[in-house]
Amino acid sequence: MSREGRRPDELRAVEIATGFVEQATGSALISFGATRVLCTASVEDGVPRWLAGSGRGWLTAEYGMLPASTGQRMQREASAGKQKGRTVEIQRLLGRSLRAVYDLETLGEHTVWIDCDVIQADGGTRTAAISGAWVALTLAARRAGLPEPADLVGAVSVGIVGGEPLLDLDYSEDSAADVDMNVVMTGDGRLVEVQATAERVPFTREELDALVDLAAGGIRDIGARQREAVA
Repeated sequence: MSREGRRPDELRAVEIATGFVEQATGSALISFGATRVLCTASVEDGVPRWLAGSGRGWLTAEYGMLPASTGQRMQREASAGKQKGRTVEIQRLLGRSLRAVYDLETLGEHTVWIDCDVIQADGGTRTAAISGAWVALTLAARRAGLPEPADLVGAVSVGIVGGEPLLDLDYSEDSAADVDMNVVMTGDGRLVEVQATAERVPFTREELDALVDLAAGGIRDIGARQREAVA
């Protein structure tokens, strides 16, 4: 046992509270341990101009961190006048992940806006956002009378810390990781995205495969919580 009683292959406590924002078409507050992300999905009539008249819908995402989410107040990006590169990257990842399991041809000329706001950050904010956004999207589609996602999508972080592969890194583990990886996967086990970086020490193909397998087990467990949340 390690990590305050958590095994290397064990997730932090995953909790999902649905209907957290009454005005949103769909919403979920998801927690991976101390990391908490509020995810909402809003459905609007119409699509971007480049899709007008196609009969096809669109899904896009925005992501942000509240000023006090990291303990030391951050300036709001709106106050700075531009988004940080990390924010833009995560927004694109969110959109790609959800579009991978949603048939936009069945949406009609509607746009689904996914908004993920980090209330408290302790590692894994983007993976929690993806997992919570799927719940919000599913509930929004159901409420709006639109098709639900064709499959589940979830995400988790993994890494090598002190030579040991670990699942679902918190901030202290992520900061000390030799290898840091985020894995996005569908409910049937297909990979949507793998973001892997040798932070300190290059890693082997065998270690890469082992980390993906470790993530797959975690995503299966997250998927069970997601399905319970929308049941």
